This record gives sequence, structure tokens and C-alpha cells, in this order.
Amino acid sequence: MRKINVFDTTLRDGEQSAGVNLNFEEKLEIAKQLERLGVDVIEAGFPASSQGDFRSVQAIAQTVKGSSVTGLARSVTKDIDAAWEALKDSAEPRIHVFLATSPIHMTYKLRMTPDEVVRTAVESVKYAKAKFPQVQWSAEDASRSELPFLAKIIEEVINAGATVINLPDTVGYTTPHEIGNMFRYLTENVPNIDRAILSTHNHDDLGMAVSNSLAAIQNGAGQVECTVNGIGERAGNASLEEIAVALNIRKDHYQAETGLTLKEIKRTSSLVSKLTGMVVPSNKAVVGANAFAHESGIHQDGVLKNKETYEIITPELVGVSSNRMVLGKHSGRHAFKEKVVELGFNGTDEQLQTIFTAFKDLADKKKDVTEDDLFALMTEATVGGSVAHYELEALQVNYGTNNIPTATITLNVPTEGTIQEAATGSGSVEAIYNTLERMIEGPVVLEDYRIQSINGGRDALAEVFVKIQYDGVESTGRGTAHDVLEASAKAYIHAINRTINRRAYNEERMKQLNA
Repeated sequence: MRKINVFDTTLRDGEQSAGVNLNFEEKLEIAKQLERLGVDVIEAGFPASSQGDFRSVQAIAQTVKGSSVTGLARSVTKDIDAAWEALKDSAEPRIHVFLATSPIHMTYKLRMTPDEVVRTAVESVKYAKAKFPQVQWSAEDASRSELPFLAKIIEEVINAGATVINLPDTVGYTTPHEIGNMFRYLTENVPNIDRAILSTHNHDDLGMAVSNSLAAIQNGAGQVECTVNGIGERAGNASLEEIAVALNIRKDHYQAETGLTLKEIKRTSSLVSKLTGMVVPSNKAVVGANAFAHESGIHQDGVLKNKETYEIITPELVGVSSNRMVLGKHSGRHAFKEKVVELGFNGTDEQLQTIFTAFKDLADKKKDVTEDDLFALMTEATVGGSVAHYELEALQVNYGTNNIPTATITLNVPTEGTIQEAATGSGSVEAIYNTLERMIEGPVVLEDYRIQSINGGRDALAEVFVKIQYDGVESTGRGTAHDVLEASAKAYIHAINRTINRRAYNEERMKQLNA
């Protein structure tokens, strides 16, 4: 049984999804959960791209010790130097250097000859190897590259010190048959291929990212690059959970396995979904809400008699609890603490008290508090992640079918004290946002608004995600509450606070640089 290394790029390639904008605390929380999941390599970001990315990669490298942490770099010395400064304190310093190898990329993007590309790749790998014990080199757009040229450049970069060779299907163009041929060809035609691990990285533009990843594994790949929930730019990346469970369920066929703690999959999926604002489709394989639901009478009858008639994956395998009602208003602090620790909580006593207070408030409003409810409260408390420049103190909305909706809001502003304002709108949410905009300095443009329930039932928690433009910056926010209007207000305020914090951080960095 071959061991396949899992290289998770949720925090780098996944964050490139349109509308996704994770802050420092959110990235760190996801990284810690990926470590609990047991991924072998966490690609934490692109250190040279921004000070924010550099800071996040550095903090993750200093915090995570159970997984190797890496950062992306172009084939230029300044990118490699930035990556080293961010990653030098990690348990296993590792860098991911890339350069395009397809004719279309070399001609139109790089404007380099094939010989110049080989020379640049070799020089960058040698430079990186002088600093990093582990160097991964990627042939960007490998699936549209000429195989003899690929074999030549791979041989050269391995001689230069590369320990992992990644062959990405950058634009999601290839098929399982073609990618299998590519990996098989390179295994047979690169003389020193035994000195490096072959890796596969596939995009889902044609809906074949997972199939292509599995085909690559069948034909020699020892590492698979993927993201939680398959997020990523355009149509996304290969889904980590689908690949991991496919290898587990069909180990008889693939003769390969990962070292992942599979019962952490659902929790990881939920965390990434909440923090990115990207809702997991109900019919999503492995982690969707309907993944273990049976509507057909024939299916229900079969499952009741023997689960294996229609269930090839047990919910428990990926961390879906069969008994989801866990706590109520009579539950004590000790039982509560045990449950949230079981759910992955490792925050401070102050954060625990915040969650417990929110739990007690929720338990007064609904009979049973589920694991999903607790996870939502935990996420809000531990990765609210910012100084609260504005805090919601009170909200009142007057609405009637024959009246103009009016919102009255009281905010606590540490620098000013309590402020109050009211405004109208064509609907209740618009009235709330018009009121908040009056209370905030500068115009705010609402670009996206989404609402969903944490779970079923009329007493379900509401979760709202917003994307705004404020102070020339695009920012996202989340809010969770028993009332949808309160959740809407919280999400808007969260986005504003995040923008102000980012502005303050950038100003502080500029002062340091000028000093």
C-alpha cells in the first residue's frame, strides 16, 4: 500500500477564489485545523505577494509543527528570499518554486526560449536549495507542455536539488487518460526521477480534477495537491475530501492511502466554508448536507435492512455524528467545555467564557443545541479576529406590509461611546444597512449578501455572509444569530471592523518601513 502525501493549498490557491479574503486569524485557524486533519504539507500562501501574506505564512510556519509548511515563489531571487524569511522557523523549511513550460506560456507570457526557461528553472532551484532542505519545483501548465521538453527540464531541476516535481493541470484541460500517460512517460524517460517525488495538481474547469488526480496517483504520483471543498480560482481545485475518501474506500483498486485523520474531514469542511463564505452544495460528495440522506423509498428500505445496500461511506468515517442533539439549557459548564474541546476548541479561557455565554443565550431560545450550532459559536468567538471598532449594542426594526421599514440601531464605539441612528429602506435588511452606513465614516457599497440556516427547523441559527467595498477596500464579514436581522447587522459590522483593522495594520507597517 503506497503512502500518498497530501499537499493542501486551501490557503494559497483556494484563497484565490473570487470573493474570498481571509484575514490573519482566519488563516491561522484553518492551518491549525489542517494540522489536526493530518495533511503532510500546508501551502500557507505567497510570501512575496504582500506584507499580509508574508505575516500569515510566517505565523503559520512558527505555529504548525505536525505538518510541513511551504510558500509559493516565482523563479526570482526576491521571491525566494521572502519565502525563506517567512519559513525559516518552520519545523521543515520547504519552498514551492514554479515556472511555466507550455509553448503558449513560454511564447506569450514569459517571452523566453525553451533553453532560457531551463536555465532560469535550474538557477532558481539551485538558489532555493542553498537555503531550503526541501525544494518543490512546478512546471506550470505541464498538461499542455511537450513531453520531451518536460523530461529534459525535470532532469535538470532534480540535478539542481529539487526534491518534489509538481505537474499541474493549470487550466483544467487534460483528461484522466492523458494525465496518466504524462506521468507514465516521465517516470520512464527521466533518468533521475527516483530522486524526487512526483506531484499532481489539478483544476476543475472541465469537472475532472478529482478523476485526473486519481489517474495521476495510479501512474506514479506520490503527492496530490488539493483544497478543502475543492475551492480555488475559476471552477476550483481537486477536492481534498473526495480524493482522501476515494483512496480509503477503494484501496483495493488504487493500492494507495493517505495519512489523514478522516473523522476531521467534516469539521475542516465546515470551518473553511464558514470563513470563506463559500457554501458547500447540498449534493457535494462526502461533505454535502445530502451526502448521507436517502429520499427514495426503495433506498430507505434497503438502508434500514443493511446500510451497505446504498451507503458506501459511513457518516462517522468523515466525522458526521449520527446523534447531533448534544446540549440544552440545563447543561453545565463542565459538559460544555468537554464538548467544545471534542469539537477542536483550543482557545483561551476568555474565549471559552464568550462561547459559553452565547451558548446559554441560544439554549434559552431553542430546545436543543447541535454540534453545528456550537461550531458556529466557536468560529465566531475564536476567529472574529479583529479589534471591535464598532459593536452592536441594540437593534430595533419596525416592519409592516403597509409601512416603510425603519431600523433604529445603537452602536458602542470605544473612541466615542454610544451612538444611535435610524433610517428607512425598501426592506428590513436595507433599512439596517442604510442606518449603519449613516453611522460609519465614508460610503459603503454592498456587493454580496447571503443567508443560510446552520441546520433545519424554525429555531435554527441564521448565518449571514456579506461582501462590501469600504474605504477603497473589498472586505467580507460574517454574522451568526438566532434572528436573521441581527445576524445581518453583525455581518456588516464585522466587514467594517475588518477593513479598519487592515488599514491600521498597513499604516503601522508603513511607519515601520519609513523608520
